[in-house]
Amino acid sequence: MTPPLSDKQTLPPKQTIVVKLGTSVLTGGTLKLDRAHMVELVRQCAYLRRHGHKVIIVTSGAIAAGREHLGYPELPKTMASKQLLAAVGQSRLIQEWESLFGIYGLHVGQMLLTRADLDDRERYLNARDMLIALLDNGIIPVVNENDAVATTEIKVGDNDNLSALVGILGGADKLLLLTDQPGLFTADPRNNPDAELIREVHTIDETLRKLAGGSVGGLGTGGMATKLQAADVARRAGIEVIIAAGSRPDVISDLASGESVGTRFLPLDTPLESRKRWILAGPPPAGDIVIDTGAAKAVLERGSSLLSKGISEVKGAFERGEVARIFDTNGVLLARGICRYSSRDMAMIVGKHSQDIYKVLGYEYGPVAIHRDDLVVI
Repeated sequence: MTPPLSDKQTLPPKQTIVVKLGTSVLTGGTLKLDRAHMVELVRQCAYLRRHGHKVIIVTSGAIAAGREHLGYPELPKTMASKQLLAAVGQSRLIQEWESLFGIYGLHVGQMLLTRADLDDRERYLNARDMLIALLDNGIIPVVNENDAVATTEIKVGDNDNLSALVGILGGADKLLLLTDQPGLFTADPRNNPDAELIREVHTIDETLRKLAGGSVGGLGTGGMATKLQAADVARRAGIEVIIAAGSRPDVISDLASGESVGTRFLPLDTPLESRKRWILAGPPPAGDIVIDTGAAKAVLERGSSLLSKGISEVKGAFERGEVARIFDTNGVLLARGICRYSSRDMAMIVGKHSQDIYKVLGYEYGPVAIHRDDLVVI
C-alpha cells in the first residue's frame, strides 16, 4: 500500500515540473471527466507546491468536456465541429481546474497556445514571460492548445509535443507525460505477454521509434509515438522526461521524488549547445549593439546579461526577439544575442539603469536588454 504523502521521502531541491495529463487519464477511459481522479491529481500537485516546487499543468480534455456538457451530440466530423466542442469544453475544463485547485488555496492561470505563438520569436518571448510571471507569483499555469481557433497550419497537433515546448518555455527540470500505459515497452503489452517495461532511455533511435504505438483509448490525439517525439525535444533542452501511468497512486509525487516509475528519458549533457548553435547559425543579425568597456568585461568574463546601462549605441532596425550582433567601442565583434527590446526601445534606454526602463518606455520586458541565456560569446 502506498504511504500517505506526508510520510514520503524528502523531495529533491526545488524544481519546475510540467505535468501533462492526457484525455485518457482525465476521463479514465470513459466519455466524461473523472472528477474524483482529477482531485487526486490536484492533491499531488498541491503537495509539490507546499514543498516549494513550481508546477505547470498541460491539460487535454477540452473536446471531451464539451461533448459531455452538450450531452454527446451527433456532429459532422469536421474541423468546425471539433472547434465548437473545444470552445464549449475549454471553459468547462478551466472551471474544473480552478475549483479543484481552489480546495488547496491555489490559483490557476489559463494559457491557450498555438504553433504560431511558438514559431514567432517575439510571441514566443511574450509567452515565456507570461509563463514565468505566473510561476513567480505562485500561480499554476494550466496550458492547452487553443483548439477553438487553431487551424491545421498553426496547430501543434497534440499536447505531448505542446508539453515539451511549454517545458522549454518555463525552463522546466522535469516533464511528466502521464498516460494510460505504465511506460514504453519492448513490445505491445496489449497483445504480447512477454513485453517488458523499458526503465531508462539514453538514446532515441529508429528501433525505439518502431516500438511506439498509437493511441489506446481513441479519446485523445496522442499515442506513444508522440510521447517519444516530445521526449526527444525536451531532453535536448536539458529536461528529464518520464512516461508513466496517470492512474498509479501518487504517481506525480513519486516521480518528483525521483522514484523509479515508468520510462525515464535522460536529458542531454549539454542542452544549451543546440540553442547557442541556433543563435550563431540561425537567423541573420537584424542590427548591431555597441557596448562600453564595463559591459564588455561583464559579458566576456563574468557571463553576465547585457544591461541597458552598458549600451553605447544601437544600429539598424530590429524587433524584440530578433538577433543582434554585439560590438565593443573599438568595433570588435564580441557576441550575438536575442534582444528583449526592439531597436526603437533600446535606443531610448541607452545608458539607462534597469530600474528606469519603465519610466522611459512606460512598460518593460524585464531588467535586461539581452539575457545571458540568449547570448553567445563569439
